[in-house]
Amino acid sequence: MKNFDINEDPHRRYNPLINEWVLVSPHRSKRPWQGQNETVTSDALPEYDPTCYLCPGNVRANGMVNPDYENSFVFENDFAALKQEEIAFEENKKETFFRAKPERGISRVVCFSPKHNLTLPEMPATAIENIIHTWQKEYTDLGNVDYINHVQIFENKGSVMGCSNPHPHGQIWAQSSLPTEVEKTQNNLKAYFEKHNKTLFQDYLNEEMKLDERIVIENDHFVALVPFWAIWPYETMIVSKRNVNKITDFTETEVTDFAVILKQLTTKYDNLFETSFPYSSGIHQSPTDGELHPEWHFHIHFYPPLLRSATVKKFMVGYEMMGESQRDITPEKSAAVLREQSNVHYKNKS
Repeated sequence: MKNFDINEDPHRRYNPLINEWVLVSPHRSKRPWQGQNETVTSDALPEYDPTCYLCPGNVRANGMVNPDYENSFVFENDFAALKQEEIAFEENKKETFFRAKPERGISRVVCFSPKHNLTLPEMPATAIENIIHTWQKEYTDLGNVDYINHVQIFENKGSVMGCSNPHPHGQIWAQSSLPTEVEKTQNNLKAYFEKHNKTLFQDYLNEEMKLDERIVIENDHFVALVPFWAIWPYETMIVSKRNVNKITDFTETEVTDFAVILKQLTTKYDNLFETSFPYSSGIHQSPTDGELHPEWHFHIHFYPPLLRSATVKKFMVGYEMMGESQRDITPEKSAAVLREQSNVHYKNKS
């Protein structure tokens, strides 16, 4: 019987955040690819697009006119997934199969820059600091609404991630319930804290820093790493070194370091295949239900779909839909590949 080699043999890895497993099949990364290739958009975007509903001074779909904003700009989503109206409802607690209940919330769009042709890695760190301050304000304002118990800040970048407008922007969905993924994380973070009297991320990050196998970038206040249990090929997570529950707890120095590591990580993504690297990213932080949440530790997930090149992506189908998540390239290999990428954006190398 051969000895187990985590870099060569199929195995499962445990994700303590959501109490789930992922199948890793490192030997499959050597197989040839004859599947779908995505189309790469190489057309240079203008700094201003008169047809874009997010550019300054333009008219949006609902007839509202955007101001001539100079930094970030926030507005209520014209096609909001959540509505603010309170709805009368009485739950049928006897129902087994057809349970439903209204969900109340607020959806907002955050334009990162007035320039249509920029993305986070192409912005100066000071501009990203401004975005972080905007996130802080929105987290506070929305979290202070009496029926809002969770504020989800996220970004979908690239058409392959379903983003219909290339203008640099993200979204915020604030709602009365904890979303499913957040609730799973909440339960596991709380169980760990109650058992160990410190956050799961304090111990996890200490172990990752000791091993130094999956760390991509580190500065004084944050670490960007590929999680041991990563699902997506180049999935990463930025974690605060200090036990910070939420983004509003940052010092100004931490805001600066967070902006720098966001720029560096997204630059490495773009440099990997010399393309505007698509991803979905989202901040996980303390709920806004008025309760103390010492179990929460600030982190942000990046889920990019690209696998082998700018045109080949990972598909979550078949076994992933029927069994559990699966990946081929190991997280350790992904971290090494990302680490090797320059912090200078490929468009500026000349």
